[in-house]
Amino acid sequence: MYRLVFKRLLDFLAAFFGLLILSPVLIIVIIVLLFSNKGKPFFFQTRPGKDGKLFRIIKLKSMNDKKDANGELLPYKDRITKTGAFVRKYSLDEIPQLINVLKGDMSLIGPRPLLEQYLPLYNERQKKRHLVRPGITGWAQVNGRNAISWSQKFEYDVWYVENLSLLLDIRIIFKTIKKVLIKEGVNNQENLNMPVFTGNDNE
Repeated sequence: MYRLVFKRLLDFLAAFFGLLILSPVLIIVIIVLLFSNKGKPFFFQTRPGKDGKLFRIIKLKSMNDKKDANGELLPYKDRITKTGAFVRKYSLDEIPQLINVLKGDMSLIGPRPLLEQYLPLYNERQKKRHLVRPGITGWAQVNGRNAISWSQKFEYDVWYVENLSLLLDIRIIFKTIKKVLIKEGVNNQENLNMPVFTGNDNE
């Protein structure tokens, strides 16, 4: 019953009131990013959701669009702005995803929505991560985030899907709050970007 009904209801209520409470912070950060990112405070990208259905994820833009001589984007560490580093440090860039939760694209808790290009690369077990809505935070995020391998990350995702419950979601919420407050593994420079997932044979 929780998986089918109450989780979505709790997501909607939490996202609605979360946006109300955090709106002053969000407005201030958006105004600052308008200046530091040349009028582009938001980052949009297509990601796979439940059952692989594509949606547009919304985040605050923490990096500029600087490119090299070949027209390729510079590495993340060379594009993140001072404001962006602060936004990432306190996970403020995730706040707009509450809009995705309100729309039903995402849940508060679930496997993180990854890149569309990864869809054909998952094995049958890893595909189970799409049996639920993707989340702003999840079991993999509170158990290593970018510091763990792709295979371990996917195993955490599938374990969450197989063991989803209200008590598990509450546990993840408290572990997430703790990690944000002590800034443990949250967008640090060493783990700013995961290596590209190229398939299980190439890990």
